[in-house]
Amino acid sequence: MNIKALEQLGLEHREIQIYRALLELGASPIRAIAEKAGINRGTTYDCLKNLLQKGLVSYLPKGKRRLFSPRDPSVLMQLAEQRQLELEQAVHQLKTSIIPELNHLKPELRISDVQFYEGDDGIEFVLRDILSSVSASSQRHYSVFSSRPIRSHLYRPFPNYTAQRVAKGISVSVIAIGEGGEDADLSERKWIKTSDKADAAYIAIYPPKCAIISLANNNYPTAVVIDSQEVAATQQIIFDTLWQLL
Repeated sequence: MNIKALEQLGLEHREIQIYRALLELGASPIRAIAEKAGINRGTTYDCLKNLLQKGLVSYLPKGKRRLFSPRDPSVLMQLAEQRQLELEQAVHQLKTSIIPELNHLKPELRISDVQFYEGDDGIEFVLRDILSSVSASSQRHYSVFSSRPIRSHLYRPFPNYTAQRVAKGISVSVIAIGEGGEDADLSERKWIKTSDKADAAYIAIYPPKCAIISLANNNYPTAVVIDSQEVAATQQIIFDTLWQLL
């Protein structure tokens, strides 16, 4: 049985073992449950207390002992729905109050924030930041300068990037430097022809940010993300002016 979904409900691995043992045993004392689950009695007792609090187990006294019983597995759906509701409430609070409140703690007078990333993990983070930032904007559109040498490395850590972009309804305008590159859904592309080998960087403009991705030695990808409305606006003016000329 795949227990990952159960772990996402907040159940620990040993709690799952004990719950499964109870389902097989029926109403049982701690000793029998511990033996069936292969867990010592002290840990079994602690796990049973947690399962009682989560509503997956009940008990009834029998003399000086307690007999623990599993509740029907359908209660797991109730637990999942409760966690989903709590998560939705947390997301709402993050959007409406917590994040705005935390943003007010940042200095008002700042020129820009600059962050550096490297390697495939870093590039994937930047690409996900583009999707996340543009999804939250009203225009759901961004602009890109791209060149052939970097294309084969760009989406290596995130091969379904374009599919996710399209699924989110995000469009992109691309100025390709040199040959190569094809149009995809929700994208428009223009080319700058050059006779020289185009080793230009990949620049994504998604105000208030710009991401610059380039290749270092041995085709090792690096990226700089600049969070500055002024820098993004300047890059957008350059892009839009050149776009009209092509």
